[in-house]
Amino acid sequence: MDLFEEAAPETKSAGSDAPLAERLRPTSLDEFVGQAHLLGPDKIIRRAIESGQLVSMIFWGPPGTGKTTLARIIARESHSHFSALSAVTAGVADVRKIITQARERRRIGSRGTILFIDEIHRFNKSQQDALLHSVEDGTLLLIGATTENPSFEVIPALLSRCRVYKLEALTPDELGRILDRALTAEEGLKAQNLRLDPEARAMLITLAGGDARNALTALELAGRLAHPDEAGIRAIDCALVQEAMQRRTLLYDRQGEYHYDVISAFIKSVRGSDPDAALYWLARMLDAGEDPLFIARRLIILASEDISNADPHGLMVASAAFQAVHAVGMPEGRIVLAQAATYLACAPKSNASYLALEAASERVRQGDSVDVPLHLRNAPTKMMKDFGYASGYHYPHDFGGFTDQNYLPEALKGTVFYHPTENGIEKKIKERLLQLWPGRKR
Repeated sequence: MDLFEEAAPETKSAGSDAPLAERLRPTSLDEFVGQAHLLGPDKIIRRAIESGQLVSMIFWGPPGTGKTTLARIIARESHSHFSALSAVTAGVADVRKIITQARERRRIGSRGTILFIDEIHRFNKSQQDALLHSVEDGTLLLIGATTENPSFEVIPALLSRCRVYKLEALTPDELGRILDRALTAEEGLKAQNLRLDPEARAMLITLAGGDARNALTALELAGRLAHPDEAGIRAIDCALVQEAMQRRTLLYDRQGEYHYDVISAFIKSVRGSDPDAALYWLARMLDAGEDPLFIARRLIILASEDISNADPHGLMVASAAFQAVHAVGMPEGRIVLAQAATYLACAPKSNASYLALEAASERVRQGDSVDVPLHLRNAPTKMMKDFGYASGYHYPHDFGGFTDQNYLPEALKGTVFYHPTENGIEKKIKERLLQLWPGRKR
């Protein structure tokens, strides 16, 4: 066995001192649990493996969903040499070394090479650039793993050379199957005579949050904490599960996909007038360490976009919240955010101003940006006045605060962009506009 025919890592069995998750790592598609949308009968990755039509790919999904395991299985099933790098510690030199070995392996007609890069989103542009040619010409097949949206973190040139497959968090049923196997498998915890109480099993599945590694690690620790009874049985109850888990680790990344998902859920809850849901997502963000000023800025945007003139105080509350959070900092700033979020969630809603701006912008894009009418133009000099600038303009305050005159280009005269709703204060605004401009239908 020479340098280019060394045993692939997936063929080596984990020792008894290895973590439970490593000892139970599946080595075939039949053993793999989850991702049925990719690996079920006649699904895309299974078909690619069975037909030998593999392409470079990126696995995108939460932790503990099988990204590394699946890469190893693909290498095993395709009889390819498996090389693995962690983007946290590897550099361009490591990539080039593997590429050189892959080319030599290819030259002598040996196996193909699969390069697996864990946390590929941590590779910078130059590191990703180093992969392009070898992926393009087939020197190696790249499998990247990332918990973050590849469209944000992987350069377009590399992304275009790969298929992106989204792995989903494991379902409760799938996690249950993994836990049951861990308790009964010889390489698992069978020798420890563990009994997982049904309530503890349900709690462990819930707290694992779809992460198999998290579930197995907690199960193994809970087993160590359990004391044997007279019959030698170690019972794992809810208290042991809570002790092993300590607390649920919320899946949240301030720079990645979950960052945008959770803030989206928060904003949609406020927009949907559900203060309870808004508080839950707010607590979720604050507990995960989100920047409170980022949350405050988003509330300012929402106050204008989704509440607007239905309650003009909303913008004042949101702006004041931003200033208050900036002034007092955390943890007290969370109280300010809670007040602002609940006020805005309970406020009447209107996006009429936003829609009006979009409608006006569309007319401008269509070519309606005609000259400003003369009577609306500025006339700071005598020459400009002689050319008719500001001629015919009626100063509203000379007429009690309002006078009926055209403020639009002649071609757009009478056009209505702003359609106030019947919600909150905007209802009164609509009534006033209909009184001032009776010819414009709102």
